[in-house]
Amino acid sequence: PEISKDIEPGTDVTELLCVKKWEMPEIIGSAGTAIGDKPFGIQTTDETRIQSIPHILELFKGRPYYISTKMDGTSCTVAFNLGELAVCGRNDRYKDDNKCGMWKLVHDNKWDEKIIQLGKNLTFQGEFCGPRIQKNRIGLKDYHLYIFNVIDLDTGRWYNLDEMLDICEKLGMETVPIEECGECFSYTLPELLERAKGKYPSGQNKEGIVIRLLNHEWNYELRKPLSFKVLNNDFLLRE
Repeated sequence: PEISKDIEPGTDVTELLCVKKWEMPEIIGSAGTAIGDKPFGIQTTDETRIQSIPHILELFKGRPYYISTKMDGTSCTVAFNLGELAVCGRNDRYKDDNKCGMWKLVHDNKWDEKIIQLGKNLTFQGEFCGPRIQKNRIGLKDYHLYIFNVIDLDTGRWYNLDEMLDICEKLGMETVPIEECGECFSYTLPELLERAKGKYPSGQNKEGIVIRLLNHEWNYELRKPLSFKVLNNDFLLRE
């Protein structure tokens, strides 16, 4: 519809333009009720497979690093910002309505209370694992959240390994298993493929490993701090 040029600035033209407010529909799924995208500009967790970026190995050479186990589950983010707590999956934010296993784990461990008491705007990203998640290859009887990233939402800074371990210990949060810390990265691609092999405590093949620098360094190609994953070929063949 046409709008008259004589309308005063500031006039509500909602009806004239037939504008309607769009609300994100609630979608009930196995993880809970999705109520929108992840808030606070939180980045989706994703690790690039080293075969896709082999040149990245040159950026790791001779530098302090650590290797963690790639846990077989689903992405989970717990974030607190400006008085608001959010629990999210890989892409969706979930409603706190007793239908979401992620929220239940947060409440059962009182992480909501503990994180608020910190007085910091932080994001905790991890792998949510347990019964009926993927194939529960880890063999867990209960739900667990294994943290692998902690991010300061005010500064955008990613916590280094020691900082992540320290704050997770204070909150009673588990982190992904740290398999190795070293001062001088020297692995070749064939060595990493061999290093990625192994099993979970359940006896099933583990998915692989993730390699990060001890002190995070932003990489513009990856659009996140330097890191990569190495999948276990035995796991891939079995699947």
